[in-house]
Amino acid sequence: VQLAESGGGLVQPGGSLRLSCAASGFTFSSSAMSWVRQAPGKGRELVARITSGGSTNYVDSVKGRFTISRDNAKIAVYLQMNSLKPDDTAVYYCNLNRYGTDYWGKGTLVTVSS
Repeated sequence: VQLAESGGGLVQPGGSLRLSCAASGFTFSSSAMSWVRQAPGKGRELVARITSGGSTNYVDSVKGRFTISRDNAKIAVYLQMNSLKPDDTAVYYCNLNRYGTDYWGKGTLVTVSS
């Protein structure tokens, strides 16, 4: 399993970013995928999840601002982040939980600051 995140960076409050996760090494189309973040000095937090069928769920703090999506043809999952806040500053990880084992990418840093 390989997961590779991209798209992070520095953005001002109220701005937008789109994160991408390229996946390989497993049957992507039949797998649920998640985005998890870790803010400085804090534990990891599940941000959003999308099932193989396209159903989504989000942590309350990002509902209405973030959208998770997937493209099975491109073997990728995305996180569109709008109306970003300083509290969204974190390293964002793409996550696959397969038969009870978690797989992670290296993460991409999102910094929201003026």
